[in-house]
Amino acid sequence: MDEGDAGRMTEMSEDYRRVTGRTRESKDRERQRSVATGGNNSSKVSEVMQEVVRRENLKQAVKRACANEGAAGVDRMHVEALTPYLKVHGPAILEELLNGRYVPQAGLRVEVPKQYGKGRRALGIPTVLDRFIQQAMVQVLTPIFDPHFSEHRAMDSDPAGAVIRQ
Repeated sequence: MDEGDAGRMTEMSEDYRRVTGRTRESKDRERQRSVATGGNNSSKVSEVMQEVVRRENLKQAVKRACANEGAAGVDRMHVEALTPYLKVHGPAILEELLNGRYVPQAGLRVEVPKQYGKGRRALGIPTVLDRFIQQAMVQVLTPIFDPHFSEHRAMDSDPAGAVIRQ
C-alpha cells in the first residue's frame, strides 16, 4: 500500500463517518450491547426455533434427509439409523437446540477429483444428524428470507465455468 492508498482510505473512513454518523467500532459496541441486554431479537429467534422443532417440520426434515441419502459423517451413522437414534436421543437434542447449546460435529474431510481432472478438492461431509437439523432449519428459514432476494441474478455461470452477465 502506498501513501496515496492510505490517504484515500482515511478520506473514505471520514466520509463514511460523516454520512452514517458512526464508526465501525461504535456499530460493533451497539451490536454487542444489544446481544448482552437480550435485544429484541431473542424473542424472534425463540419463535423461529419453536417452528424449527415443531413435530411436523421435524418429520418432513427426517424424510428429506433420508431421501438424500449421502455418505456417513465422522460418526459413521447412516441415514437408516437416524430415526431410531432420534427416538432415543431426540428430546435431549431438541432441548439443546432450544437452549442454544447444540454444537454440530466436525465434518468428515474427503478429497474428490475436480471436474475436468485438474487436481482434487476438499469436501466436508456433515453427520446425518447435522444434515437433519440443517434441513429442519432450511425449511423454516427459506420462506422467511427468500422473498427478500431478487428474482433476477446479476451473474450466472455456464457449465464450463464462464461467467455470463445478464
